[in-house]
Amino acid sequence: MNYNTVYVGMDVHKESFTLCCMTLEMEKAKYTMKTGADYKKILVYLDTMRGKFYGEDTHFICGYEAGCLGYTLYHQLTAANVECIILAPSTMSVEGGKGKKRIKTDKRDAENIAKCLAHRLYSPVHIPTDEELQIKEYVRMRDDHKHQLKSIKQQILSFCLRHNLKCDTSKSNWTIAHLKWLRSLQIEPLYKEILSEYLTTYDQLTDKIGRFDKRIEQLAQGDNYRENVEHLRCFIGIETHTALSIVAEVGDFKRFTDAGKFASYLGLTPGEDSSGDTRNRLGITKAGNRHLRRLLTEAAQCYARGSAGHKSKTLKARQSGNPTEVIAYADKANERLRRKYYKMVLNGKNRNTAKTAIARELACFVWGMMTNNIA
Repeated sequence: MNYNTVYVGMDVHKESFTLCCMTLEMEKAKYTMKTGADYKKILVYLDTMRGKFYGEDTHFICGYEAGCLGYTLYHQLTAANVECIILAPSTMSVEGGKGKKRIKTDKRDAENIAKCLAHRLYSPVHIPTDEELQIKEYVRMRDDHKHQLKSIKQQILSFCLRHNLKCDTSKSNWTIAHLKWLRSLQIEPLYKEILSEYLTTYDQLTDKIGRFDKRIEQLAQGDNYRENVEHLRCFIGIETHTALSIVAEVGDFKRFTDAGKFASYLGLTPGEDSSGDTRNRLGITKAGNRHLRRLLTEAAQCYARGSAGHKSKTLKARQSGNPTEVIAYADKANERLRRKYYKMVLNGKNRNTAKTAIARELACFVWGMMTNNIA
């Protein structure tokens, strides 16, 4: 029998690939094979399937879940003229259905990917340009170091707490006064050595992050990013690092037909568990781009400070030089989101719940800014 299109599910790992085939006419996937983690093995598999089972004019569509291999396998297969799709795992239909425990094996995963491909039960991952990918990697590398800095700060404070070391010269941690106090502590020699090592790591990470931030400022001045970054910086809580990350991570904002779909892509929309006439609203789905969801949630925390309508000198400086309509749109968003946060808290909403709601609406305003829907 000759098939026009065959869907190839690929469960890919660092050391191995598990492959299988499925067509719209088939209830289950067939011809499962486990092979080494080399795209050339996939090409051999496709040639075998074409020659033995499906015919020479068969069109194969391969797919794998976004994960450890990134975009490398996609580019290798497309360079070999094989159509390939990267599936967003959080959007895929899971074999077994609601309430049933899923038995997870490489074979089952490959079969489920093939099924999702054949019946379009997924959303594809956006493939960034080489430039976007490089900037994404650089910003995420910077954020990894920021996470390490947060961890070392916690370790230093825990060390002080364990040994009853309290700073009386500063009300806030990590100020100049606080750091001077840490470095001047007169404690047992080995404890002094331990604290010195902690502080050396702190200094190294702080210096690195400062250098990374300067480089990010330079990258944001690129022709493909400057205007969008400047526009996004008009929002409270969004400075160059966050703005550049948003632009590079998303790429083409117009692939989202409305603001709600963009918020859904970030996993900021509420889930729902409905049956018959019963509708239960759940927490946010947390599906989609986790990195951007975290950045926007952090940005939303800035709306919990200051009074509605107030514009700081720093924000005025960031907005300077932008078109009047862009500033007006951002000001409208900033005032609305700040008022909304305070209203939610005054009405008894949990502060974290309120911040998540602000992050969701901020995402919608970001979409509007990036698609020029600012009227």
